[in-house]
Amino acid sequence: MAWYQEWFGEEYLELYSYRDVDEAERHVDFVERVFEDGAPATDRPLTVLDLACGSGRHTLALRARGYRALGLDLSVTLLRQPPPFPRLAGDIRELPFAAASFDRVLNFFTSFGYFDDERENFRVLEEIARVLKPGGRFLIDLFNRDRVIAGLVADERRELNGKTFEIERWFDADTERVNKRIRIRDGDREQSFSESVRAYSEQEVTIGLRWAGLKLDQLYGGFDGASFERDSERLILVGRREGGSER
Repeated sequence: MAWYQEWFGEEYLELYSYRDVDEAERHVDFVERVFEDGAPATDRPLTVLDLACGSGRHTLALRARGYRALGLDLSVTLLRQPPPFPRLAGDIRELPFAAASFDRVLNFFTSFGYFDDERENFRVLEEIARVLKPGGRFLIDLFNRDRVIAGLVADERRELNGKTFEIERWFDADTERVNKRIRIRDGDREQSFSESVRAYSEQEVTIGLRWAGLKLDQLYGGFDGASFERDSERLILVGRREGGSER
């Protein structure tokens, strides 16, 4: 079984509990700022796909502001987290939506680059292009490869909710992937999970976007709106589906 089919459960939520509602609200603030000039001239609510939505914190923040937001994720455990929100279980490589269904597609917290096969990863970009309306906007939030590799902490130990999380990290230069091994001890019980994400440069992703029919408008280095630099915390790609202007 692939790592992403095993890992995204209750233990994942514990380890990443700092990714909270307040952070999601800040992210949506950023989305509204960078997409403001491209807002359609219509009174209808914008349709938004929160791609790889996890427990739905961004979906909920968007809906609270009047967007018709829907979350999609592979993990049923994450989708079942309270409070309830409009969501669907699905694979990001084969989205269960008709073409041109959404005004926006948002993909937060480095949920691109999971698959060992590069063709599978770039199928995700093709699917984003397919479900976006002509001129529709997208945001893809990735870690900054250079900063993560330079600052990689090889070993870490955390105590959370009475459990011990031991995390081992390494970069594999042959596969260009950042890997984690997570061992969790809870009394006599021990579990082990992994993460493995392709570390993309901005040039690689930009080429992939263009090939999929997506136009890159801007690179950002964080949700504060700063431009992307070599030492930026994030690599946030903002652009649109080619083939028309928003309506």
